[in-house]
Amino acid sequence: MTFTLIMALFSPHASDQGEARPPTEEPAQEATFDLENLKGAGLVASMKFTDEELAQLMPAAIDRIAHYEGMRSHSIENSVAPAFSFRPLESSPTFGDRTLATVDPLPEVKRPEDLRDLLWAEIPTLAALVKSKQVSCVELAELFLNRLQEIDPILHCVISYTEERALNQAKALDAELAEGKWRGFLHGIPYGVKDLCAVKGTKTSWGAMPYKDQVIEVDAAVVQKLDAAGAVLVAKTTLGALAMGDVWYGGKTLSPWNTERGSSGSSAGSASAVGAGALPFAIGSETLGSIVSPSRRCGNSSLRPTFGRVSRYGAMALSWSMDKLGPICRSLQDTALVLDAIEGADGLDLDCVDHSFESPGATSIEGWKIGYSAKVFDNSENHGHVLDQLKGLGAKLVEVDLPDYPVWPMMVILFAESACAFDELTRSNRDDELVEQGPQAWPNSFRAARLIPAVEYIRAQRLRTLLMRDTAQALAGVDAFVAPAGDFHSLGITNLTGHPSLVAPCGFAENQMPRAITFIGHPYDEARLIALGSAWQAVTDYHEKRPTLEAYVEEKERD
Repeated sequence: MTFTLIMALFSPHASDQGEARPPTEEPAQEATFDLENLKGAGLVASMKFTDEELAQLMPAAIDRIAHYEGMRSHSIENSVAPAFSFRPLESSPTFGDRTLATVDPLPEVKRPEDLRDLLWAEIPTLAALVKSKQVSCVELAELFLNRLQEIDPILHCVISYTEERALNQAKALDAELAEGKWRGFLHGIPYGVKDLCAVKGTKTSWGAMPYKDQVIEVDAAVVQKLDAAGAVLVAKTTLGALAMGDVWYGGKTLSPWNTERGSSGSSAGSASAVGAGALPFAIGSETLGSIVSPSRRCGNSSLRPTFGRVSRYGAMALSWSMDKLGPICRSLQDTALVLDAIEGADGLDLDCVDHSFESPGATSIEGWKIGYSAKVFDNSENHGHVLDQLKGLGAKLVEVDLPDYPVWPMMVILFAESACAFDELTRSNRDDELVEQGPQAWPNSFRAARLIPAVEYIRAQRLRTLLMRDTAQALAGVDAFVAPAGDFHSLGITNLTGHPSLVAPCGFAENQMPRAITFIGHPYDEARLIALGSAWQAVTDYHEKRPTLEAYVEEKERD
């Protein structure tokens, strides 16, 4: 056991000896590795050894260093996943099934005199206008392309436009409508995709300077599925470099609600553009808050699906056992329409599974049981009204305490996997090209992850198994769990367990920034979760509030 623990610590050269050579270069002079190095490695692992034990370990350590170098001679693309899988633990709620209404019919709407009135329209409204041919797919594509070009100089939310692709697709979809073919709710609806998803004919930069000219000639699975549903891709949106924060190689993405504040990350551009009325919906990703956090900052209604519900094929890997893709929208009902198009296994992402899903319609939640932590809400004076609103809908509030686990220490899972995903970047020294440098930035995080013993990574995964069991037990008696969107304990736990989560605005601070609430559901139970969130949202109007950007737009135009 001690041998395995210590061997996992060693990179070919300690950081003070410089980085290892690229495999194609001539061998560099080997760094000296002695008993003092071995003692230091033991201290990192909280282990002490006798002189005799050190003497026994030394030859094995030197052999392992050579073995690691041999493995590194094989370059591995970011898209190659490890040979293991993660599955959320399916819950067994104690209250039985709930009857959900079927999806609501399209509303009866008329074309507005000014098409800009549709910048804030939800998907069913746009779908009704498209299906009735009152508004063409080309008109919608041009409308949102123009809006993006209008607000991007202010918010810095677009990495690249896909205008030619979008207009060609929109023309073909209009031709289908002329022949009586309508693909469904997303037919002709423009959208954006976070630029960690590959799209043929575009650069896929991952928001990072070392990859800003990278071309991956495949369409990500989520793009393929949205193409099939008739959605029209108009832009690739910004993300914090390598899916952290809102700072990318071209600047910092801002919130449409307060342009002195960043949009948070890492689905920065997707959230900012939707919040600014520049996209009806966009695709984001989350490993640890990257849909919830920017949606909170930008006033979006969004869904982080169950881990494995949506294929990540063609998307940058950060943490293979935690990454998730999901929709960032105007309303919680809209998330169901997008999820319906993108969910399901494809045989390419081996963690992705098939699980039944049907978009719910307007459903009464009278008698539903909603879990909450009294302690968390007592410490959050700006979210308690949501509990009152749920009571007003007939829901029963049940005090629930999520299990007490060392959630932040367990994030060695994320740090170890992300460091492995970008090990070649670190070892080539090209991490110096990332805009963000410092103790909390990726370059230092990747280097620090070299000090995570393999045994501690596996220990965290074993704790994760227990956490899944205990969380399932804690939530067995409720339909869902509600928490302020800024509550890290629930956010961290449910990203580790793979539970789905909705996030939506529930008020505004004095600085005009939105406040947000999350609804957490059982694994693969998005239909009930969305029905609950939509029922609450139907009696509120927070998601209908609009940021005021026109003054900034006019100022930019004058400049």
